[in-house]
Amino acid sequence: MADIFDRFAGLMAQRDALFGDGGRDPFSVTMTEVLSQTEAMIDGHRTILVGTNNYLGLTFAPEALAAAHAALDAGGTGTTGSRVANGTYSGHTELEQALREFYNTKHAMVFSTGFLANAGILSTLMGPDDFILMDADCHASIYDGVRASAAQIIRFKHNDAADLDKRLARLADKPGNKLIVVEGIYSMLGDMAPMKEIAAVKRKHANTYLLSDEAHSLGVLGKYGRGLPEQEGVEEDVDFIVGTFSKSVGTVGGFCVSNHPQFNILRLVCRAYVFTASLPPAVVAAAKVNLGLIHNGGALRTRLMRNARHLHTGLSELGLKIASGVSPVVAVVAPDPQVAATFWRGLLDAGVYVNLALPPATPFGYSLLRASLCAVHTEEQLDEVIAIFAGVATSLGLIEPHRKRLAAG
Repeated sequence: MADIFDRFAGLMAQRDALFGDGGRDPFSVTMTEVLSQTEAMIDGHRTILVGTNNYLGLTFAPEALAAAHAALDAGGTGTTGSRVANGTYSGHTELEQALREFYNTKHAMVFSTGFLANAGILSTLMGPDDFILMDADCHASIYDGVRASAAQIIRFKHNDAADLDKRLARLADKPGNKLIVVEGIYSMLGDMAPMKEIAAVKRKHANTYLLSDEAHSLGVLGKYGRGLPEQEGVEEDVDFIVGTFSKSVGTVGGFCVSNHPQFNILRLVCRAYVFTASLPPAVVAAAKVNLGLIHNGGALRTRLMRNARHLHTGLSELGLKIASGVSPVVAVVAPDPQVAATFWRGLLDAGVYVNLALPPATPFGYSLLRASLCAVHTEEQLDEVIAIFAGVATSLGLIEPHRKRLAAG
């Protein structure tokens, strides 16, 4: 007799093949004590965290902690309602005002997670006569959002503005609106969208809008940390920016900002906004404070990119393959899933936590050891990380022992 979960048999077989020996696996890692933005206790061992997306290290910002404590005392642990019921407190409207000021936009909506922001906006914006043209490597939340929309979905080649242009040209005689969807920094490989070229393509075609997911570039790119559109000077060409508070902002939640004059209609029709409980007061207060720190965080961005270059250079010089150029995401490509899983476990056993990312969730079928940098990583920590990578990679036969000695000095 068939079981309701039988369709997942292949996935579970893969998991058992990689982690069925009862050892450590990525699905059961527990941080029993968070020591700082860059270290935690895992299984009783001090571990350097190089896979948290805490790009600016704001999870322990004193100003945000003070604001969160005050909001917790004043407003309690939660709102127990959606934004259209009893879930709009003054803090929520103040946070949306802070987002409008941060992005210099007329409108902002706050969601309870970044996933809901993408899923809600994308499932609502486009109708059955419309087209969504999305980069093939977009995040799962984007895929879920466009699948829930009534629009026709077209994928274009990753970071290929020419392919996007061709696909839009084929739609020139079709009625309806077109929405281009890209990301500022792609989370798996750490590569960046060719935003200037994408914006130029958008301008060529009538009834075409552009949405950029800035989850991994908020706080990281641009003079004031507004992301890739700011860095590339094309903010006016981006009609909708979606982001999250769970990376550089150091809390949880999501948002969308826009200058479209009819934007606030979404508050009436976006199901992920209307039917989800709003963020707790403490989270909202911390997010508002940290947005201000991001705006004034040029020194943090400088330190973050310095750390990114340090790790990228160190791992490259070992002879390891890095998936993209320098960015706060440094993804090491392993030969296959089994080697990647063994590599990941070896790093954790030696005191380094990174993300393990395997196909089909990764571009190009890559098996990845995905590291993400923090502005408050010290050079000594990163040197230790590089040395541990060298030791594990040597033990697996991925690099020559002499490379390890050179890396360790």
